[in-house]
Amino acid sequence: MTKTGQPRNIALVIDDEPQIRRLLRVTLEANGYDVVEAQTGADGLVQAAQCRAQVILLDLGLPDMGGINVLKRLREWSRVPVIILSVRDREEEKTAALDAGADDYVTKPFGSAELLARLRVALRHAEKTSAEPVFRSGQLVIDLADRRVTVAGKEVSLTATEYQLLRLLARHAGKVLTQRFLLREVWGPNAENQNHYLRVYIARLREKLKSDANHSDILLTEPGIGYRLVEKTES
Repeated sequence: MTKTGQPRNIALVIDDEPQIRRLLRVTLEANGYDVVEAQTGADGLVQAAQCRAQVILLDLGLPDMGGINVLKRLREWSRVPVIILSVRDREEEKTAALDAGADDYVTKPFGSAELLARLRVALRHAEKTSAEPVFRSGQLVIDLADRRVTVAGKEVSLTATEYQLLRLLARHAGKVLTQRFLLREVWGPNAENQNHYLRVYIARLREKLKSDANHSDILLTEPGIGYRLVEKTES
C-alpha cells in the first residue's frame, strides 16, 4: 500500500540481465511500485497472466524468444501498458515494437527520471476510457462529443481529415504512433507508404494549434518512426 492507503502498482520486469533487474527493482520500489521479475519470455508471459501487473517493462533480447514475439502473444489477450527497454536503437526495431503494440520504447542506458516519467504517462493513458468526452493538454482542449477544438479558449477550424488525425493522436496521447499506423487509420490500408500525407497534415495541425501564450510544441516527431501528442498541464 502507498502512504495514502492506495494499492501499489505492480510492475513486471522481463529482462535476462540481473544488473538491469536489480536497478529497476531499486528504482521502482523506491517510487511506489511492487516489482515482479522474469528472466525469459516464457516465464514473463506466465507472470503477466498471474500477477496482474499494471505495467510491463520488456527487453527485446531474451534468451528463449524475441521480445517482439512476447509482445505479440501478450497482445492477444492483454492491453496492459508495455514499455520496451532495449540497447537496440535502430528505427526499424523501434517501429516494429510500436507496431506490435508497445506503448513506449526506451533505449538503454536510460535515466531513472525519464523512465519514471514514461511510466506515469503509460499508466495515465491506461486509466482513461474511450468514452472520455474531453481531452486537455496545456491550452489545447478537444471536445470529442461535439468535435470542437479550442486553443487558449479560441475555436480552431479543422478539416475532417485534420480532426480525424488529431483525435487519433489524442486517444493515444503520450504514446508514439508510427507513421504506418496513422496512415492506415486515417487514410486506409493502401496509404501506408504515403509518408508525405503525414508531413503535410502534421505541419498544418502544428500551425493551427499554436498559441501566443504557449509556444512549446505538443506534437512531437520521433524521427523515422512517427508522432506523439504530449500530455501536459497548464503552467
